[in-house]
Amino acid sequence: MSSWRSLLLRIGDKSPEYGPSSDYKDHIDTCFGALRRELDHSQSEILEFLLMCAEQLPHKIPLYGTLIGLINLENEDFVKQLVEKTQSKFQDALDSGNCNGVRILMRLLTVMMSSKVLQPSSLVAVFETFLSSAATTVDEEKGNPLWQPCADFYITCILSCLPWGGAELTEQVPEDIERVMVGVEAYLSIRKHTSDTGLSFFENDDENGEGLTDKDFLEDLWDRIQVLSSNGWKVDSVPRPHLSFEAQLVAGKSHEFGPICCPSLPSLPSVPSGVSIGKQKHEAELKYPQSIHRLNIFPPSKIEDLQPIDRFVMEEYLLDVLLFLNGCRKECASFMVGLPVSFRYEYLMAETIFSQLLMLPQPPFKPVYYTLVIIDLCKALPGAFPAVVAGAVRTLFERIADLDMECRTRLILWFSHHLSNFQFIWPWEEWAYVLDLPRWAPQRVFVQEVLEREVRLSYWDKVKQSIENAPGLEELLPPKGGPNFSFGAEDDKESNEHVLSGQLNNMVKGKAPVREIISWIDESVLPNNGLEVTLRVVVQTLLNIGSKSFTHLMTVLERYGQVFAKLCPDQDKQVMLIAEVSSFWKSNTQMTAIAIDRMMGYRLVSNLAIVRWVFSAENIEQFHMSDRPWEILRNAVSKTHNRISDLRKEILSLKKNISSSEEAAKEAKAELDAAESKLTLVDGEPVIGDNPARLNRLKSHAEKTKEEVVSLQESLEAKEALLSRAIEENEALFLLLYKSFSNVLTERLPEGSRTLHELKSAQVDVVMAVDPEEPSSMELDNQNQRPQNSHTNGEKKGGAYNVGEKEQWCITTLGYVKAFSRQYAAEIWPHVEKLDAEVLTEDAPLLFRSAVYSGLRRPIHEA
Repeated sequence: MSSWRSLLLRIGDKSPEYGPSSDYKDHIDTCFGALRRELDHSQSEILEFLLMCAEQLPHKIPLYGTLIGLINLENEDFVKQLVEKTQSKFQDALDSGNCNGVRILMRLLTVMMSSKVLQPSSLVAVFETFLSSAATTVDEEKGNPLWQPCADFYITCILSCLPWGGAELTEQVPEDIERVMVGVEAYLSIRKHTSDTGLSFFENDDENGEGLTDKDFLEDLWDRIQVLSSNGWKVDSVPRPHLSFEAQLVAGKSHEFGPICCPSLPSLPSVPSGVSIGKQKHEAELKYPQSIHRLNIFPPSKIEDLQPIDRFVMEEYLLDVLLFLNGCRKECASFMVGLPVSFRYEYLMAETIFSQLLMLPQPPFKPVYYTLVIIDLCKALPGAFPAVVAGAVRTLFERIADLDMECRTRLILWFSHHLSNFQFIWPWEEWAYVLDLPRWAPQRVFVQEVLEREVRLSYWDKVKQSIENAPGLEELLPPKGGPNFSFGAEDDKESNEHVLSGQLNNMVKGKAPVREIISWIDESVLPNNGLEVTLRVVVQTLLNIGSKSFTHLMTVLERYGQVFAKLCPDQDKQVMLIAEVSSFWKSNTQMTAIAIDRMMGYRLVSNLAIVRWVFSAENIEQFHMSDRPWEILRNAVSKTHNRISDLRKEILSLKKNISSSEEAAKEAKAELDAAESKLTLVDGEPVIGDNPARLNRLKSHAEKTKEEVVSLQESLEAKEALLSRAIEENEALFLLLYKSFSNVLTERLPEGSRTLHELKSAQVDVVMAVDPEEPSSMELDNQNQRPQNSHTNGEKKGGAYNVGEKEQWCITTLGYVKAFSRQYAAEIWPHVEKLDAEVLTEDAPLLFRSAVYSGLRRPIHEA
């Protein structure tokens, strides 16, 4: 990397490029000197790299803006080109719906205005374009209020720029910025308050639309900006390096920023109905998501020293680093701990990362990315961050009964993975009291599931050793041991089933062909023993052969898949097959899940058979006490969803290939026609056509390109047929899934229950698990970071968990209904009419319908 690139990239960091100095003025002077020397012969490279740095390290934009201001004093043409390039990137980001691109480039424009590079009136013109578009969008006559997420995004962009340039705008164009602020206020008065229903981290925040009186994200940001304005636009978290160069920068020429236009939005549905409106609202929220969802874990005292606007700015910094350094975990952690602020922010950093990890409906990145970042931050700040993370875990554990089921699953997966990177060390004695709680209590289930996941990531004895300070918790470890093979050496060798198993085992060892095994089953086993015995013998024996490792299991399924397929051709028999697999691996949830998932992949069992098995009596009894049935159900629904996503991608790719192949065929045909129409001399006589060898070559090429187009079109038709079939399968899957949910909930929901709150308070006369006088927020002990209300001997104040088993079963199952509805909303919406007609009828329990509606973000009153 050449030195100017390195200087640009590392500006503002403690790095070898800048020596011991941490003064922004020194950094800018050094970097500007290097750029000035290179400008004459590397102008285009500098322009591209400078913009790339500003876009991908946006917390350094004030430094890049000042640099651009200094370059403007010496090379106006270069900066004019840079402004034009920014304008074209900005318009592209708007047209493609790249929300982060728009937001970051607006920040760059604001900072360039502060450094006298851009005329304030140009920035105000961008604000007013956004304001006008937003106001039109939410206007019921001229616009489409369903796309309010887009309008809110434009207003958020305006407000989020003001910490970076509000002071300069107020000083230079006070009337213009006042007009913009009045416009924002007017917009806020006509837009609808947005509800987090279905997306809140805690269940009781959704209850009966509670929280509607709280400010939504945009209203909260507007309040923060008003406080900032009344404080004279002073922001601790935004560096203002341009002030050190103000005397020089004022001499620069300010450039115009070309006009931009907001893309047009879809019009209102021609036949408005609850479903058509819901589909379009869902599309708008997908395209313009709210990037910050606050998860308030710590008491306000840990973060309240910050000005209101500083919290917002810090959240943007942290989210930008997570976004642009995704894939570079070490760099990501390094930048997160070195943000350009003078105050400490470990608690805010933890809250922001956890809010992303647990964000609904999906985190922006795979959860493992946040796991790795948290691990690296614990290593980068060993004296501070591990204790903060531990405090976050304890607080979330205290509120686990109210945590959304999807968030709970992610927290279990994250926590077990995190502990596996720190020798599984955790003060388990603090949570030993969960053994006194009922088996269905969420805290007890949480500990049990974390330990089960730890065993998957390590081995049983290692995890047992990690809980030696709370030996009683061994009761919550999964059973130790491998497969549950019915025909082992110690079993009755003389039994008929044992003999058959031995014969099958010998055939497999002797590498007998699959056809021979199927014939043996058809002729000797099935007629004499019936399906149930035959299935048990075949499944147990083959799975036992494949039980040594994942690889052995895959080999058995690939090699003997036809045996399973022949024995279990229909759904009823496949349910029996899955039950037998589950029985064989009853001590190992992971192997059960993998075996069933692979069987679905090889089409040996259908997703419908898996749903039917999950809702069999044995599994229903575990719904509130184990993640086992839910993991298998999640895998089945995800696999179906992924199959559709993959087919859509393949179809899109094929359409692009067809388009380019048609173009190539057209060119080949034109070339051949031109060659055929030429006059050439053969033996002195004029003849129509190019020389024969070339003509043959061109004919061959034209035919090949034509054949390629036909071949691609045939592939496209085949893929479209597969997609059509997959969508039909998907519809059948969701219909069966929701019918199954409706049936089991109808049987078990207490009559007259209308809210989760009613379910939870059905047994209030029982002693509560937590002393009501204990503080709801966890205050950390300064010495050891333990909650002040915990006891080192593992005992806990209070008695039993205060929700009965039947009620807890209903609460958990409804939580999963909502989680599935939310996670697969994009795939469910196309089938909503059918679901409404066949499942979500008035006969279905109100709480069940409310859970589905909440997950789909449909207005609850429709339920």
